Amino acid sequence: MKDFYNKLCSLLLEEYFGSIVQCIGEYLLFGTKTLGAIGFGTKLPLGKVKEGLCVLIKYGFVTYGQTDESVEYTLHQNKIIMLLRYPRYMLFAKTYCGDESEIMLEEVLKHGYISASELIIKTHKRLEQTPKSSQSISIPDLKKVFELLVKNQFLMHSTSFETTVKDTEKPNYTLPNLDVIAISNVLKGQNIELVDSKIYWKVNFDRFTQDLRDQIVISAATQRFDKNVGELMRLLINLMYLRTASWAATSNPIPYTDIKEEVKKSNFQELEHYLDQYLRLLEEDSTQFIKRVGDSGGGQYSIDMKNAFKQLTWETLDHIVTERFGSKAARIFRLIRYEHDINLEQIQNLAMIPAKEAKFLTYTLSGESYIQTQEMRKGGTMSSSGPTKSPYRFCIDLTRIVEMEIEHCYQALYNIIKRRDHESTSNKRMIEKQLRVQILSANLKEHGATEQQLADIAEMMTPSETQQLEKAQNAIKKLAATELQIDETLFLLSMYFRYH
Repeated sequence: MKDFYNKLCSLLLEEYFGSIVQCIGEYLLFGTKTLGAIGFGTKLPLGKVKEGLCVLIKYGFVTYGQTDESVEYTLHQNKIIMLLRYPRYMLFAKTYCGDESEIMLEEVLKHGYISASELIIKTHKRLEQTPKSSQSISIPDLKKVFELLVKNQFLMHSTSFETTVKDTEKPNYTLPNLDVIAISNVLKGQNIELVDSKIYWKVNFDRFTQDLRDQIVISAATQRFDKNVGELMRLLINLMYLRTASWAATSNPIPYTDIKEEVKKSNFQELEHYLDQYLRLLEEDSTQFIKRVGDSGGGQYSIDMKNAFKQLTWETLDHIVTERFGSKAARIFRLIRYEHDINLEQIQNLAMIPAKEAKFLTYTLSGESYIQTQEMRKGGTMSSSGPTKSPYRFCIDLTRIVEMEIEHCYQALYNIIKRRDHESTSNKRMIEKQLRVQILSANLKEHGATEQQLADIAEMMTPSETQQLEKAQNAIKKLAATELQIDETLFLLSMYFRYH
């Protein structure tokens, strides 16, 4: 499963950080290495190796540890893959903490780690370049946005970048004492030492991973039932956090009285009126996102995250089989899933598909590794007259299929990024020409150019160039959207392995 995983990590490092960092990262894919070994293996000057390692350490992709003889560096591929999810992290920050927080989080992601004062300064400068927000910008407002990001645990103290291979300290969310006047003076051009210049902050990726996980479960509940069930699932997850560790497979019991109280606060009148029915619906559904674990106080309920992601993984695989092989193949796949261990004759009888077609689809699924074949030997001694006919039975190895689909996701993401880069490179001249035309047109508009002058500028792009550029831009947009969808599938399948 490592082939396209490594290729994708290498491609992401090249796209975001350049060829030198990619070369060092690619060499570290083979295992932990010392500085001398990296220099020898990559054939890069020692100075370039140190610069590249500094970048990788700054963004948390590499950690280092002291041994008896030297310092060894280790690459963490799972953190490199997270580069694909940065846009979604910023959307979460914007949803929970406002528009300014999106820019603030982007600055932290760009720098790896940064002090609070410097972050506010950079965010203020970015916002000043946006005309619609320039009137309402103030340092105290940005300070409140920063504090909101910390209170929501999107940001935390950064200490691990200068220490060892593993984080042993608990996350620290202690708010700093920021000097608003000093920050304002720095923005005016004064050279002042800020009090928190040595206190750094970084993104709490674990919190964003939890949010993505919760969003998948809530979205699944909404799509399966309705928005009221989705809202109920969201409230149950919030109550789970109050009494259970974030990554526990099953939550501690949640009393019915607590659920009812939270529903009243949510202002979902229909949900409040039919709460008992909605809880029973979730409890009795085959997905079993929640389970009733007690009867005291009106009932107690537990969220089963482990089972939820197992069921969501089955549904995802079912959709994949349907898309690749058709609805009849998906019917056979589901039949084998529920029967666990079944022979070809039983499949032909139960699937209600013509025998020849059922046989073809079954062996197609087997050949593509979506189902596994087991040879069942008959009891007794072997006859000397010749081998006895051994029937084959079919089953599904879920772990094996999930591993295969994760590799398919890595391959698809790698191909999409390569294709997107090809589209951008092939049309680079026209993209740059369009940009020049847009800048020139904007400048002339500011200086009061006539409609005729603006039309003459627009004609610098010929109709054929405009058509070709539009086609390329549409292709790039589709590839970007597909990339997000595949990463969402990859994330869901990865959650299966986190719980199993």
